[in-house]
Amino acid sequence: MILPFYIARRFLRSLLLIAGVFGLILFLIEMIETIRRFSGSGLGLGGAAQLSLLSIAGAFYQILPLVTVLAGIALFLGLARTSELVAIRAAGQSALRLLRAPLATAIIVGAVAVAVLNPFVAATSRLYDDTAARIERGGQQTVSVGDSAVWLRQGLSDNGQDSGQIVIRAGRASPDATTLYDATFLIYESGSGLTRRIEAQSAVLAPGAWHLSGVRDYRLDSQNPQADVQAQETLSLPSDLTAQRIRDGFGRPDAVGIWQLPDFIAGLERAGFSAARHRVWLQMELARPFLMAAMVAIAAAFTMQHVRGRNSGIAVLLAFEAGIGLFFLRNLAQVLGDSGQVAPWIAGWAPPAVGAALALAVILQKEDG
Repeated sequence: MILPFYIARRFLRSLLLIAGVFGLILFLIEMIETIRRFSGSGLGLGGAAQLSLLSIAGAFYQILPLVTVLAGIALFLGLARTSELVAIRAAGQSALRLLRAPLATAIIVGAVAVAVLNPFVAATSRLYDDTAARIERGGQQTVSVGDSAVWLRQGLSDNGQDSGQIVIRAGRASPDATTLYDATFLIYESGSGLTRRIEAQSAVLAPGAWHLSGVRDYRLDSQNPQADVQAQETLSLPSDLTAQRIRDGFGRPDAVGIWQLPDFIAGLERAGFSAARHRVWLQMELARPFLMAAMVAIAAAFTMQHVRGRNSGIAVLLAFEAGIGLFFLRNLAQVLGDSGQVAPWIAGWAPPAVGAALALAVILQKEDG
Protein backbone atom coordinates (compact mmCIF):
# COMPACT_ATOMS: atom_id res chain seq x y z
CA MET A 1 0.00 0.00 0.00
CA ILE A 2 2.98 2.33 0.41
CA LEU A 3 3.68 2.60 -3.33
CA PRO A 4 0.11 3.61 -4.38
CA PHE A 5 0.01 6.30 -1.68
CA TYR A 6 3.41 7.57 -2.77
CA ILE A 7 2.34 7.84 -6.41
CA ALA A 8 -0.98 9.43 -5.45
CA ARG A 9 0.84 11.99 -3.30
CA ARG A 10 3.25 12.81 -6.15
CA PHE A 11 0.34 13.25 -8.56
CA LEU A 12 -1.64 15.43 -6.15
CA ARG A 13 1.39 17.63 -5.51
CA SER A 14 1.92 18.12 -9.25
CA LEU A 15 -1.77 18.89 -9.71
CA LEU A 16 -1.79 21.55 -6.98
CA LEU A 17 1.42 23.15 -8.25
CA ILE A 18 0.23 23.39 -11.86
CA ALA A 19 -3.20 24.58 -10.72
CA GLY A 20 -1.57 27.38 -8.72
CA VAL A 21 0.51 28.50 -11.70
CA PHE A 22 -2.48 28.52 -14.04
CA GLY A 23 -4.61 30.32 -11.45
CA LEU A 24 -2.04 33.10 -11.17
CA ILE A 25 -1.78 33.45 -14.95
CA LEU A 26 -5.57 33.59 -15.30
CA PHE A 27 -5.79 36.24 -12.58
CA LEU A 28 -3.22 38.49 -14.27
CA ILE A 29 -4.92 38.16 -17.66
CA GLU A 30 -8.38 38.79 -16.21
CA MET A 31 -7.10 41.74 -14.20
CA ILE A 32 -5.89 43.45 -17.37
CA GLU A 33 -9.16 42.70 -19.18
CA THR A 34 -11.28 43.97 -16.28
CA ILE A 35 -9.36 47.25 -16.07
CA ARG A 36 -9.78 47.73 -19.82
CA ARG A 37 -13.48 46.82 -19.80
CA PHE A 38 -14.49 49.08 -16.91
CA SER A 39 -11.98 51.85 -17.47
CA GLY A 40 -14.72 54.46 -17.86
CA SER A 41 -16.81 53.42 -14.85
CA GLY A 42 -14.48 54.64 -12.10
CA LEU A 43 -13.70 51.11 -10.92
CA GLY A 44 -10.59 51.18 -8.76
CA LEU A 45 -7.74 48.69 -8.61
CA GLY A 46 -9.27 46.92 -5.62
CA GLY A 47 -12.63 46.58 -7.34
CA ALA A 48 -10.94 45.25 -10.47
CA ALA A 49 -9.07 42.68 -8.39
CA GLN A 50 -12.31 41.54 -6.75
CA LEU A 51 -14.08 41.20 -10.09
CA SER A 52 -11.10 39.32 -11.51
CA LEU A 53 -11.15 36.83 -8.64
CA LEU A 54 -14.87 36.27 -9.21
CA SER A 55 -14.30 35.72 -12.92
CA ILE A 56 -11.31 33.37 -12.85
CA ALA A 57 -13.11 30.77 -10.73
CA GLY A 58 -15.24 29.74 -13.69
CA ALA A 59 -12.34 29.90 -16.15
CA PHE A 60 -10.15 27.76 -13.90
CA TYR A 61 -12.93 25.22 -13.43
CA GLN A 62 -13.28 24.92 -17.20
CA ILE A 63 -9.59 24.18 -17.79
CA LEU A 64 -9.27 21.77 -14.84
CA PRO A 65 -9.14 18.73 -17.20
CA LEU A 66 -6.17 20.28 -19.02
CA VAL A 67 -4.47 20.93 -15.68
CA THR A 68 -5.03 17.26 -14.90
CA VAL A 69 -3.33 16.03 -18.07
CA LEU A 70 -0.36 18.29 -17.37
CA ALA A 71 -0.16 16.92 -13.83
CA GLY A 72 -0.19 13.39 -15.22
CA ILE A 73 2.61 14.26 -17.64
CA ALA A 74 4.64 15.79 -14.81
CA LEU A 75 4.10 12.71 -12.64
CA PHE A 76 5.22 10.10 -15.17
CA LEU A 77 8.11 12.20 -16.49
CA GLY A 78 9.33 12.70 -12.93
CA LEU A 79 9.17 8.96 -12.24
CA ALA A 80 11.01 8.22 -15.49
CA ARG A 81 13.80 10.76 -14.98
CA THR A 82 14.59 9.51 -11.48
CA SER A 83 14.49 5.90 -12.75
CA GLU A 84 11.74 5.16 -10.23
CA LEU A 85 9.53 4.00 -13.07
CA VAL A 86 12.12 1.43 -14.13
CA ALA A 87 12.47 0.19 -10.54
CA ILE A 88 8.71 -0.08 -10.11
CA ARG A 89 8.33 -2.05 -13.34
CA ALA A 90 11.29 -4.27 -12.42
CA ALA A 91 9.55 -5.07 -9.13
CA GLY A 92 6.74 -6.68 -11.12
CA GLN A 93 4.22 -3.83 -11.22
CA SER A 94 2.25 -3.81 -14.46
CA ALA A 95 1.31 -0.57 -16.19
CA LEU A 96 -2.35 -0.93 -15.23
CA ARG A 97 -1.56 -1.54 -11.56
CA LEU A 98 0.78 1.45 -11.56
CA LEU A 99 -1.98 3.56 -13.10
CA ARG A 100 -4.60 2.75 -10.47
CA ALA A 101 -3.35 5.25 -7.88
CA PRO A 102 -3.32 8.38 -10.10
CA LEU A 103 -6.62 7.36 -11.71
CA ALA A 104 -8.28 6.98 -8.32
CA THR A 105 -6.80 10.29 -7.18
CA ALA A 106 -8.08 12.05 -10.31
CA ILE A 107 -11.58 10.64 -9.78
CA ILE A 108 -11.59 11.73 -6.12
CA VAL A 109 -10.34 15.22 -7.00
CA GLY A 110 -12.94 15.46 -9.76
CA ALA A 111 -15.73 14.38 -7.43
CA VAL A 112 -14.66 16.96 -4.84
CA ALA A 113 -14.51 19.60 -7.58
CA VAL A 114 -18.05 18.79 -8.72
CA ALA A 115 -19.45 18.64 -5.19
CA VAL A 116 -17.67 21.68 -3.73
CA LEU A 117 -16.04 23.76 -6.44
CA ASN A 118 -19.02 23.64 -8.81
CA PRO A 119 -21.43 25.39 -6.39
CA PHE A 120 -18.68 27.89 -5.52
CA VAL A 121 -18.12 28.67 -9.21
CA ALA A 122 -21.86 29.01 -9.74
CA ALA A 123 -22.12 31.51 -6.88
CA THR A 124 -19.13 33.56 -8.05
CA SER A 125 -20.40 33.54 -11.64
CA ARG A 126 -23.79 34.92 -10.58
CA LEU A 127 -22.13 37.52 -8.38
CA TYR A 128 -19.80 38.55 -11.20
CA ASP A 129 -22.68 38.82 -13.70
CA ASP A 130 -24.77 40.86 -11.27
CA THR A 131 -21.88 43.17 -10.42
CA ALA A 132 -20.92 43.67 -14.06
CA ALA A 133 -24.55 44.31 -15.02
CA ARG A 134 -24.91 46.83 -12.20
CA ILE A 135 -21.83 48.69 -13.38
CA GLU A 136 -22.72 48.60 -17.07
CA ARG A 137 -26.54 48.75 -17.12
CA GLY A 138 -27.54 49.77 -13.63
CA GLY A 139 -28.79 46.24 -12.88
CA GLN A 140 -32.21 46.86 -14.40
CA GLN A 141 -32.79 43.45 -15.94
CA THR A 142 -32.95 40.11 -14.20
CA VAL A 143 -34.70 36.82 -14.93
CA SER A 144 -35.59 34.03 -12.54
CA VAL A 145 -37.77 30.94 -12.46
CA GLY A 146 -39.86 30.16 -9.40
CA ASP A 147 -41.83 27.08 -8.52
CA SER A 148 -44.77 28.09 -10.71
CA ALA A 149 -43.87 31.34 -12.44
CA VAL A 150 -41.34 33.21 -14.54
CA TRP A 151 -40.12 36.55 -13.20
CA LEU A 152 -38.47 39.30 -15.24
CA ARG A 153 -37.41 42.85 -14.53
CA GLN A 154 -36.67 45.63 -16.98
CA GLY A 155 -35.98 49.33 -16.79
CA LEU A 156 -38.70 51.97 -17.26
CA SER A 157 -37.48 54.90 -19.32
CA ASP A 158 -38.96 58.31 -20.09
CA ASN A 159 -37.35 60.19 -23.00
CA GLY A 160 -34.22 58.14 -22.58
CA GLN A 161 -34.01 58.72 -18.81
CA ASP A 162 -34.44 55.95 -16.24
CA SER A 163 -37.71 56.64 -14.44
CA GLY A 164 -38.30 53.34 -12.66
CA GLN A 165 -38.67 49.67 -13.46
CA ILE A 166 -41.20 47.07 -14.53
CA VAL A 167 -41.49 43.71 -12.76
CA ILE A 168 -43.09 41.01 -14.89
CA ARG A 169 -44.61 37.78 -13.64
CA ALA A 170 -45.86 35.09 -16.02
CA GLY A 171 -47.40 31.71 -15.38
CA ARG A 172 -45.47 30.21 -18.27
CA ALA A 173 -43.62 31.18 -21.42
CA SER A 174 -43.04 29.90 -24.93
CA PRO A 175 -39.82 27.95 -25.54
CA ASP A 176 -38.33 30.81 -27.55
CA ALA A 177 -39.07 33.27 -24.69
CA THR A 178 -41.05 35.65 -26.93
CA THR A 179 -44.53 34.98 -25.54
CA LEU A 180 -45.69 35.09 -21.92
CA TYR A 181 -49.01 33.72 -20.72
CA ASP A 182 -51.05 34.87 -17.71
CA ALA A 183 -48.69 37.82 -17.37
CA THR A 184 -48.76 40.59 -14.78
CA PHE A 185 -46.80 43.82 -15.24
CA LEU A 186 -46.04 45.80 -12.06
CA ILE A 187 -44.85 49.31 -12.87
CA TYR A 188 -42.74 51.14 -10.30
CA GLU A 189 -41.99 54.81 -10.88
CA SER A 190 -39.05 56.58 -9.27
CA GLY A 191 -40.25 58.52 -6.24
CA SER A 192 -43.82 57.16 -6.44
CA GLY A 193 -43.41 53.43 -5.92
CA LEU A 194 -45.96 50.99 -7.36
CA THR A 195 -48.35 53.03 -9.53
CA ARG A 196 -49.80 50.60 -12.05
CA ARG A 197 -50.67 46.96 -12.43
CA ILE A 198 -51.45 45.43 -15.80
CA GLU A 199 -52.79 41.91 -16.23
CA ALA A 200 -52.76 40.28 -19.66
CA GLN A 201 -53.79 36.91 -21.00
CA SER A 202 -50.72 36.95 -23.23
CA ALA A 203 -47.78 39.22 -23.94
CA VAL A 204 -45.74 38.96 -27.14
CA LEU A 205 -42.30 40.51 -27.29
CA ALA A 206 -41.62 42.53 -30.45
CA PRO A 207 -38.66 44.81 -31.17
CA GLY A 208 -38.97 47.70 -28.73
CA ALA A 209 -42.26 46.76 -27.05
CA TRP A 210 -44.48 44.19 -25.38
CA HIS A 211 -47.79 43.65 -27.22
CA LEU A 212 -50.40 42.64 -24.65
CA SER A 213 -53.75 40.95 -25.33
CA GLY A 214 -56.76 40.60 -23.02
CA VAL A 215 -55.63 43.50 -20.83
CA ARG A 216 -56.94 44.75 -17.48
CA ASP A 217 -55.16 47.97 -16.45
CA TYR A 218 -55.27 48.99 -12.75
CA ARG A 219 -54.21 52.52 -11.83
CA LEU A 220 -53.03 52.07 -8.27
CA ASP A 221 -52.63 55.80 -7.66
CA SER A 222 -56.41 56.34 -8.00
CA GLN A 223 -58.89 56.37 -5.13
CA ASN A 224 -60.50 53.06 -6.11
CA PRO A 225 -58.26 51.02 -8.44
CA GLN A 226 -60.76 48.15 -8.64
CA ALA A 227 -63.56 50.42 -9.78
CA ASP A 228 -61.35 52.38 -12.19
CA VAL A 229 -59.93 49.33 -13.94
CA GLN A 230 -59.68 49.68 -17.71
CA ALA A 231 -60.30 46.65 -19.90
CA GLN A 232 -58.64 46.70 -23.31
CA GLU A 233 -58.18 44.22 -26.10
CA THR A 234 -54.58 45.22 -26.76
CA LEU A 235 -51.92 47.41 -25.22
CA SER A 236 -48.26 48.12 -25.99
CA LEU A 237 -45.57 48.73 -23.39
CA PRO A 238 -42.09 49.98 -24.38
CA SER A 239 -39.29 47.47 -23.67
CA ASP A 240 -35.60 47.17 -24.37
CA LEU A 241 -35.68 43.40 -23.83
CA THR A 242 -35.01 40.86 -26.57
CA ALA A 243 -35.64 37.13 -26.64
CA GLN A 244 -31.90 36.49 -26.56
CA ARG A 245 -31.42 38.72 -23.52
CA ILE A 246 -34.25 36.92 -21.72
CA ARG A 247 -32.71 33.52 -22.44
CA ASP A 248 -29.31 34.82 -21.42
CA GLY A 249 -30.88 36.16 -18.24
CA PHE A 250 -31.37 32.62 -16.99
CA GLY A 251 -27.62 32.47 -16.92
CA ARG A 252 -25.33 29.89 -18.34
CA PRO A 253 -25.96 26.37 -17.10
CA ASP A 254 -22.68 26.56 -15.17
CA ALA A 255 -24.13 29.48 -13.18
CA VAL A 256 -26.45 27.00 -11.41
CA GLY A 257 -24.93 24.84 -8.69
CA ILE A 258 -24.92 21.09 -9.25
CA TRP A 259 -27.13 20.52 -6.19
CA GLN A 260 -29.79 22.97 -7.40
CA LEU A 261 -29.60 22.00 -11.07
CA PRO A 262 -32.27 19.21 -11.08
CA ASP A 263 -34.85 21.51 -9.45
CA PHE A 264 -33.87 24.34 -11.78
CA ILE A 265 -34.39 22.06 -14.80
CA ALA A 266 -37.81 21.07 -13.51
CA GLY A 267 -38.72 24.73 -12.99
CA LEU A 268 -37.62 25.67 -16.51
CA GLU A 269 -39.71 22.91 -18.04
CA ARG A 270 -42.78 23.81 -15.95
CA ALA A 271 -42.43 27.39 -17.16
CA GLY A 272 -42.37 26.21 -20.77
CA PHE A 273 -38.69 26.80 -21.54
CA SER A 274 -36.30 24.28 -23.01
CA ALA A 275 -33.87 22.82 -20.47
CA ALA A 276 -31.71 20.97 -23.01
CA ARG A 277 -28.56 22.97 -22.24
CA HIS A 278 -28.97 22.43 -18.51
CA ARG A 279 -29.60 18.68 -18.92
CA VAL A 280 -26.44 18.35 -21.00
CA TRP A 281 -24.45 20.34 -18.45
CA LEU A 282 -25.73 18.13 -15.61
CA GLN A 283 -24.54 14.99 -17.38
CA MET A 284 -21.19 16.57 -18.20
CA GLU A 285 -20.66 17.54 -14.59
CA LEU A 286 -21.51 14.04 -13.39
CA ALA A 287 -18.96 12.69 -15.88
CA ARG A 288 -16.25 15.23 -14.99
CA PRO A 289 -14.37 12.97 -12.48
CA PHE A 290 -14.08 10.28 -15.16
CA LEU A 291 -12.99 12.87 -17.73
CA MET A 292 -10.14 13.81 -15.42
CA ALA A 293 -9.25 10.14 -15.03
CA ALA A 294 -9.24 9.80 -18.83
CA MET A 295 -6.82 12.74 -18.99
CA VAL A 296 -4.45 10.90 -16.63
CA ALA A 297 -4.72 7.76 -18.77
CA ILE A 298 -3.85 9.82 -21.87
CA ALA A 299 -0.79 11.25 -20.12
CA ALA A 300 0.27 7.75 -19.13
CA ALA A 301 -0.19 6.40 -22.65
CA PHE A 302 2.58 8.66 -23.98
CA THR A 303 4.88 9.32 -21.01
CA MET A 304 4.73 6.18 -18.81
CA GLN A 305 7.96 4.84 -20.24
CA HIS A 306 11.64 5.42 -19.83
CA VAL A 307 12.24 8.34 -22.23
CA ARG A 308 15.27 10.57 -22.52
CA GLY A 309 16.18 13.84 -24.22
CA ARG A 310 14.48 14.46 -27.51
CA ASN A 311 12.05 11.57 -27.17
CA SER A 312 10.85 13.07 -23.90
CA GLY A 313 9.83 16.33 -25.61
CA ILE A 314 7.98 14.46 -28.34
CA ALA A 315 6.14 12.35 -25.76
CA VAL A 316 5.08 15.43 -23.80
CA LEU A 317 3.87 17.14 -26.96
CA LEU A 318 1.85 14.13 -28.07
CA ALA A 319 0.29 13.68 -24.63
CA PHE A 320 -0.72 17.34 -24.38
CA GLU A 321 -2.10 17.38 -27.92
CA ALA A 322 -4.16 14.27 -27.15
CA GLY A 323 -5.47 15.94 -23.99
CA ILE A 324 -6.45 19.05 -25.93
CA GLY A 325 -8.12 16.82 -28.52
CA LEU A 326 -10.24 15.17 -25.83
CA PHE A 327 -11.04 18.59 -24.35
CA PHE A 328 -12.33 19.84 -27.71
CA LEU A 329 -14.21 16.59 -28.28
CA ARG A 330 -16.00 17.27 -25.02
CA ASN A 331 -16.86 20.80 -26.15
CA LEU A 332 -18.12 19.46 -29.49
CA ALA A 333 -20.29 16.92 -27.69
CA GLN A 334 -21.71 19.73 -25.55
CA VAL A 335 -22.63 21.74 -28.66
CA LEU A 336 -24.30 18.69 -30.22
CA GLY A 337 -26.17 18.02 -27.01
CA ASP A 338 -27.31 21.64 -26.66
CA SER A 339 -28.70 21.56 -30.19
CA GLY A 340 -30.53 18.29 -29.54
CA GLN A 341 -28.55 16.23 -32.06
CA VAL A 342 -27.39 13.76 -29.40
CA ALA A 343 -28.91 12.73 -26.10
CA PRO A 344 -27.63 14.56 -23.00
CA TRP A 345 -26.14 11.40 -21.47
CA ILE A 346 -24.21 10.70 -24.67
CA ALA A 347 -22.87 14.27 -24.75
CA GLY A 348 -21.72 13.94 -21.15
CA TRP A 349 -20.33 10.43 -20.99
CA ALA A 350 -19.09 9.62 -24.51
CA PRO A 351 -15.94 11.87 -24.48
CA PRO A 352 -14.41 10.42 -21.26
CA ALA A 353 -15.34 6.89 -22.34
CA VAL A 354 -13.72 7.33 -25.77
CA GLY A 355 -10.62 9.01 -24.32
CA ALA A 356 -10.12 6.36 -21.65
CA ALA A 357 -10.66 3.48 -24.10
CA LEU A 358 -8.13 4.81 -26.60
CA ALA A 359 -5.56 5.56 -23.90
CA LEU A 360 -5.91 2.13 -22.35
CA ALA A 361 -5.61 0.52 -25.78
CA VAL A 362 -2.28 2.30 -26.32
CA ILE A 363 -1.04 1.30 -22.86
CA LEU A 364 -2.00 -2.35 -23.35
CA GLN A 365 -0.38 -2.42 -26.80
CA LYS A 366 2.89 -1.14 -25.32
CA GLU A 367 2.58 -3.55 -22.41
CA ASP A 368 2.21 -6.53 -24.72
CA GLY A 369 5.05 -5.27 -26.91
